[in-house]
Amino acid sequence: MAEGMLRTREEALREDTWALEDLYESDEAWEADFGRLEREIPQLRQYEGRLGEGALVLLKMQRKWDELNELAERVYVYANQRLHENTDNGKYQNLANRAQGLLVRLSEASAYVEPEILGLPEGTVEGFLQEKEDLLVYRQYFENMIRQREHVLDREREELLAKVAELSEGPKDIFSMFNHADLRFPMIQGEDGEMTEVTHGRFLTFLQSFDQRVRRDAFTALYGEYQKYRNTLAALYRANVKQSVFHARVRKYGSDLEAALDASHIPGAVYDNLIQAVHAYLPQMHRYVRLRKKLLGVDELHMYDLYVPVVSDAGEKISFEKAKEMVLKGLEPLGEEYGKLLREGFAGRWIDVYENQGKRSGAYSWGAYGVHPYVLLNYQENLNNVFTLAHEMGHALHSWYSDQHQPYIYAGYKIFVAEVASTCNEMLLIRHLIGQTKEPGKRAYLINYLLEQFRTTLFRQTMFAEFEKITHRMQEQGETLTADRLCEIYYGLNKEYFGNDIIVDSEIALEWARIPHFYTPFYVYQYATGFSAAIALSEKILTEGASAVEAYKSFLKGGSSRYPLDLLRMAGVDMEQKKPVEEALDVFIQYLDEMERLAGNDKV
Repeated sequence: MAEGMLRTREEALREDTWALEDLYESDEAWEADFGRLEREIPQLRQYEGRLGEGALVLLKMQRKWDELNELAERVYVYANQRLHENTDNGKYQNLANRAQGLLVRLSEASAYVEPEILGLPEGTVEGFLQEKEDLLVYRQYFENMIRQREHVLDREREELLAKVAELSEGPKDIFSMFNHADLRFPMIQGEDGEMTEVTHGRFLTFLQSFDQRVRRDAFTALYGEYQKYRNTLAALYRANVKQSVFHARVRKYGSDLEAALDASHIPGAVYDNLIQAVHAYLPQMHRYVRLRKKLLGVDELHMYDLYVPVVSDAGEKISFEKAKEMVLKGLEPLGEEYGKLLREGFAGRWIDVYENQGKRSGAYSWGAYGVHPYVLLNYQENLNNVFTLAHEMGHALHSWYSDQHQPYIYAGYKIFVAEVASTCNEMLLIRHLIGQTKEPGKRAYLINYLLEQFRTTLFRQTMFAEFEKITHRMQEQGETLTADRLCEIYYGLNKEYFGNDIIVDSEIALEWARIPHFYTPFYVYQYATGFSAAIALSEKILTEGASAVEAYKSFLKGGSSRYPLDLLRMAGVDMEQKKPVEEALDVFIQYLDEMERLAGNDKV
């Protein structure tokens, strides 16, 4: 392997890779299930036009639907996780495309189900539930379906939309291939004087360098490449917004934001309350930016200076083995059972640890029902990546608890609550680290890390959410989303959110072009709401102990058996109010106050 270059997938150590053989022992085993799905998907058609015949027919159809969807999930996850190991791999590009096509066929074959159920005389389904006890497990599913009656179309149009779904994934798929497989960044000179390739995984590490020249070079190198393709990327973003608006209009929603929220039964006020609450606290963000400028001792603070630790002696390298120990210790308040599951995940190769050539960037937790969850990392030896490990294992154990305690139809939790468990882990870990640290310099380092979580999650993700709301509304009103217009909007939001004590570099106007989550419209706001809920839940766990842990685990076990807001209320948090967001922001002020005191006493 050449100096400074990433290892290939073939050079990765087995113990550092995930055990996808737990999903399928071989590609041939995958092909067998793929073939079974091809043969059995048409069987769903035998129930078409018959769902009103009686409770038994409805039950048989629903069980067949569950069986095929569970199998299709496993087929789809395996193909895509193999592809994510190396997105240049043509074989797994083909398997992933075939799996996507199979999902479309499954969706087409079941397109009649909702229109037919909703077309039954009022009270029919309720009568079936009383008649057949085995159907009761589907009560929440049917109630949610009936709630959205006005947005479900007739069979022919539902079938057409199912076929269109594959085309609608086009912008997202093209962006993913461009961003992860084709886009390459220049080499820059690192702190050690060696030339090193800028990658998605290394970018944040470069921005955390104590050498401002390294930060600036990485920043300009990365955005210089996006600048070359700004019009293409604007066209991709525009196409994705258009498909989102199209589907919302076809389904008779007032906006695609309303459509996205309705999937989890979230009132629009939750989205608006978040933005309003954060706007009210923007002066506190500006205050933090001023403090960061002071602590770094720079004449000008730039956008590429936002990630470097403000305590120069605290950014030690943290091996992955050490990271696992830190996570286990920090999450001890969640109890012995939770710790045992963490150890099982660490020892059982649930995690794909290090970056390699062609590997999908970022981090995630994913998996298929009936098999343990998986975590993809691109681990770098710093504190941020320790928290990424805690975060993704929060997702993984949320999935584990849901899978263990819910039938397939409710095992997948809604994205509104998806970030709660992961962020709760982060909050417990940072509170543990701060609590055991007395030395002022190290304490300041950890407090600043927590402040950074507020900046990057609560403030920044809300800024992303506002960008989406503005640009999607423009499309709905017939305005054209050109590269220049998108950059103008995004640059303006950065000025508003970060204030006058920072140079808002022109390159940051292109940041929208590299955010994968924008291709899942109106997803990112849930990072901010989840962060707020997680602070409330972590506080309960630390102050109330075992009773709060049990209530929290009930939430983890809930899957989608209840609506997201109801699940959170069950755990003691009401996200329909501004209060959790405001209380989270008050915690930000509390730690900002301490950071300023430490700075004033020259203890940073």
